[in-house]
Amino acid sequence: MRYSHIQWRRAGVGVAAAALLTVPAVTGSAYGAAVPPSPSVSASSDSDFVQLSPAVAAKLDTAIKQVMSEANVPGVMVSLSAPGKGSYVKAFGVADKATGAPMKQDMYMRIGSVTKTFTVTALLELVDQGKVGLDDPIGKYIPGVPNGDRITLRQLAEMRSGLFNYSADEGFVKALLSNPTKPFTPQQLLDYAFKHPVLFQPGKDFLYCNTNLILLGLVVEKAGGMPLDQFIEQKVVKPAGLTHTSFPTNAAFPSPHAQGYTNQTLSGKVEKTTDWDPSWGWAAGAMISDLSDLKSWATTLATGTLLSPKTQAERLKTIPTKIPHGGYGLGIFNIEGWIGHNGSLPGYESLTVYLPEAKATMSLVLNTDILHNGSEPSTLFGRAITKVVSPKHVYDIPAEEPHASSSPSSSPSSG
Repeated sequence: MRYSHIQWRRAGVGVAAAALLTVPAVTGSAYGAAVPPSPSVSASSDSDFVQLSPAVAAKLDTAIKQVMSEANVPGVMVSLSAPGKGSYVKAFGVADKATGAPMKQDMYMRIGSVTKTFTVTALLELVDQGKVGLDDPIGKYIPGVPNGDRITLRQLAEMRSGLFNYSADEGFVKALLSNPTKPFTPQQLLDYAFKHPVLFQPGKDFLYCNTNLILLGLVVEKAGGMPLDQFIEQKVVKPAGLTHTSFPTNAAFPSPHAQGYTNQTLSGKVEKTTDWDPSWGWAAGAMISDLSDLKSWATTLATGTLLSPKTQAERLKTIPTKIPHGGYGLGIFNIEGWIGHNGSLPGYESLTVYLPEAKATMSLVLNTDILHNGSEPSTLFGRAITKVVSPKHVYDIPAEEPHASSSPSSSPSSG
């Protein structure tokens, strides 16, 4: 079979990579990342983010088109903004390779592991309400979890549980790729994970893992008193003022949307993933949004609008990962000063981040997750863009080593 163990682990998504099957779509952080300053108190500097002038826009156009060409990306949408510096919002390429229909700024996209930021925000709202405690053991809420009496909700959110990532299980990968329109239940996902021994004791290491988010989603349901999709839509999406963001419970995809393309297939050939059922990502990567909402969410997420200052401060405390100049907090990362998350699942990738020093946002979505020289295409765009607009803060996640099986960005992405 063509797919690799590494690539499927990408799907977890977050810190360093942001993929559900690869994640993190997030993968990691720094070797000794410091706790980032709170966005609300960071000093502003004109040198942190450039004026988005016509000349800079031309440089961005060139940089984005170069990445598209080199990485063979069908289409991408990019949004940049900062107070007093202007904005840059553009769509490039095609949404459908068969018809040549252009990518447009108002298209819905699957956002992969950026979903994690919504799930953890829901959890932290319950913390603020006193309904759950970050240092409660997961066993208090969900029975049958290995080390469930010792793994805390905090350790799940910061990827230090030691649990096996279900999206790295060979049986899961085969089941998903054999019938990608089949729905999965949260318990089925946990069953794939719990077949494996724990990888390390709670709190002893960092490993990006989608299993953690499935458990946190179940905690939100139990403590919040309603299904996760309803809680997130009512308590997170709506209060945040997002009008084009949803948590689907099936494969339905609002229009207009782009077709997604992946090579994470049984044949190894590139296939469309538009109608794949995202339930396998659930709390770790099932959500849908658009460029405008992601721009807004970047600020809400990083500044803690929906949370108490105390809880937001807890969220932003980062721990070291394997990414230079990056750290992971509670369902959020800080890479070279950019706070947020990336996402990747077969066919789609996203990046939603905020730079406190300049109050700048950078959001992008694209319709492929096919790696280029070991790198997520979202990382390639993020790096190329930030070299132009924030040279002191260049977003980058190093390419995975061919056999780096422990990387958070190497599974079917839900990152």
